[in-house]
Amino acid sequence: MLVQDRSVPDPRLSTKHRRDTVSAVSGSLEHLSSCSGENLSKIVIAVFLLASAAAVFFLLPGVADTAAFLCFDRSDSSRIHHPSVNWNSVRRIDPPLSDPFSSFRAERWIVAAAPSDFPSSANLCRLAGVKGWQLLAVATSRSPADFSCKGAIFLSLDLQSRLGFLSTVFLPHDSYVRKSIGYLYAIQHGARLIYDTDDRAVVPDDNLGRRFDLDLSAAGEILLQYSHHDPNRTVINPYIHFGQQSVWPRGLPLDRVRQIEPEEFYTEVYGGRQFIQQGLSDGFPDVDAAFYFTRKSSGLEAFDLRFDADAPKVALPQGTMVPVNSLNTMFHSQAFWALMLPVSVSSMASDVLRGYWAQRILWEIDGYVAVYPPTIRRLDNVQVYPFAEERDLHVNVGRLIDFLLSWRSNKPTLFERALHLSYSMAEEGFWSEMDLRFTTAWLQDLLAAGYQQPRLMSLELGRPRAMIGHGDRKEFLPKKLPSVHLGVEEVGIVSSEIGNLIKWRKNFGNVVLVMHCGGSVNHTALEWRLLYGRVFKTVIILSEQRNVDLMVEHGQLYQAYKYLPRIFSRYSGADGFVFVQDNMILNYWNLLDADKSKLWITNKVPESWLTVTIDSNSSQWIAKQAALVKKAVTTFPLHFQSNFNLNFKDGHARKKLVICGSELFYVPRRFVGDFIDLVALVGDLEVHHKAAVPMLFMAMDSPQNFDSDALSKTLYIKGQAGIDSDLNSYSVQVPAVYPLTVSSKSEFIKLVRVMSSGDQLLKELV
Repeated sequence: MLVQDRSVPDPRLSTKHRRDTVSAVSGSLEHLSSCSGENLSKIVIAVFLLASAAAVFFLLPGVADTAAFLCFDRSDSSRIHHPSVNWNSVRRIDPPLSDPFSSFRAERWIVAAAPSDFPSSANLCRLAGVKGWQLLAVATSRSPADFSCKGAIFLSLDLQSRLGFLSTVFLPHDSYVRKSIGYLYAIQHGARLIYDTDDRAVVPDDNLGRRFDLDLSAAGEILLQYSHHDPNRTVINPYIHFGQQSVWPRGLPLDRVRQIEPEEFYTEVYGGRQFIQQGLSDGFPDVDAAFYFTRKSSGLEAFDLRFDADAPKVALPQGTMVPVNSLNTMFHSQAFWALMLPVSVSSMASDVLRGYWAQRILWEIDGYVAVYPPTIRRLDNVQVYPFAEERDLHVNVGRLIDFLLSWRSNKPTLFERALHLSYSMAEEGFWSEMDLRFTTAWLQDLLAAGYQQPRLMSLELGRPRAMIGHGDRKEFLPKKLPSVHLGVEEVGIVSSEIGNLIKWRKNFGNVVLVMHCGGSVNHTALEWRLLYGRVFKTVIILSEQRNVDLMVEHGQLYQAYKYLPRIFSRYSGADGFVFVQDNMILNYWNLLDADKSKLWITNKVPESWLTVTIDSNSSQWIAKQAALVKKAVTTFPLHFQSNFNLNFKDGHARKKLVICGSELFYVPRRFVGDFIDLVALVGDLEVHHKAAVPMLFMAMDSPQNFDSDALSKTLYIKGQAGIDSDLNSYSVQVPAVYPLTVSSKSEFIKLVRVMSSGDQLLKELV
């Protein structure tokens, strides 16, 4: 579908039956900014060229579209007036007697635009066979006048004009957004559920209830929910949860495309208020033109992607959004007001913009969006997938999301707040005044169709978040399904940078990194998570400065090993655990060959691992630690004592003490149980971290069985002269560098810049 020219009215759309309260649509939209083009054929993977991609979409040549989301000239925004509506005066409208289905009622409706060609019509007619649902095909000016489909109701343009709804006059005559009239028709005829789709949907087994939740009255159901622990995360790519890390939905801000790591953890929420349910589509999912053009050659076969059908449905908490489309979405009656498709934006932006607007209002009634495993299979029969239609999505959709999260209203009813938000979005230029007037008409039409607006509920947004306790954290590790495009494995077609990231994620994606921060976590905690969280399963931060908001847990460095067992138990499915201090910089790209089934520690680095003899010249600290180690080892089971003593020649274990900086080490899954048991036996003994870790390692296994080569080339910088001087000594060729102390965001940026020689994608962070 192309952008519509809305300047010419359709003669078939008579307005003689509209109510007297209709105000004629006056004037045209504000002057649109002129745009110039770029060669789209040069677009490469949008993940890596965000800035270029944004420029492409912004600079596309003007087409015959009367609207450009985020391109409006707002110089006259002061002329926008907030509508005033007397909701109590809206009268109920009965179906016209000329409608052959005027007395027909059904609770479950499928609404789709009637297509313009026969193959698509045949596809749409298959939806008429979905059990227990009534198909409503909404005509556009492109639909054949003699459209016929057994079991379907065809809402012709002529019949649309005689329904008496105010909204009709705002709708372009040749666009799928005419479905808005179909939604009102279904509501007027008793709808309690509306499934929003198009003519390419194939419903498996003709059963929409196989995965969608059609009955929300069942008590006690608990849904997995994305965590709100990161206050800076405002939008989610749900495809990652369902096994496709490098695919993104239409409407996701392009600067979020590169965030491909799975969830650190989830929470849970009671079911029953997932009033909008977004289903995924196997085959040809809802992707944007950036993905489509950079992953497909027009002369080759159709897309055939698969999502994880066994992954659990997942809900979105207040403060976090997700792209919602009109291709595969279930609406419960509590969210029927959210079906309105904006008319002043391009067609490929209309449903996505609706989705963001709707999610913000949904929170006002304590509702939420949930995303479901694949509920349909869509056919890839796109001949031309127009970039121009999506320019409204990519220029500033991130700013829209930020605006929606900051918006507040004290209006007394849901409809008043929905109207207030539409007004605010018009003032900000996210859509035009036409959509403000359309919203006014739409809300009145809902009442006229017999809809009752839901009551407002207490808004959680902006309130202090409850702390997420360990027991509230729920783990789910998404599958990593192959993204095979045109028969070619994805790694072979993406850039070398993404290929490297995929290799690192494959190697460390189920390894937990535990970091102890000695500096101010307020300035660095989020940065460390950003740096290492791209590669590891999750990043746990310990610090003497506990910070609930930043999810920083308390842990003292001198006994940091004692905090590890609880973390090990929390991630029972992890392959292993890396401990690192924040002044030990980990070059993860040099650890791909390390054996993840063995222990790693710096026992071959003389600056870190030292065996000292205990005699009269030993310091008080050394003597004390030696005595504590001796006491601890005597409590170990015999086989652990034997392992430990074998590390000392001639049985001189009692006269020796091994000290290790223990700034970096790795414990694989098979040694986790031993580590936990041994730490429990140490108990309250104040064995220092530097003495305890080598003791534990030598008790668990002989150093000859360690993967000692993994960290043997760790670089220890001699003498510290400040971050700038130390960074000059940094090497990208070694597994780790110590010490490099980062205490501010500016220093973190400097660090990331030098590390980007080993990981090119780190350039995107700065």
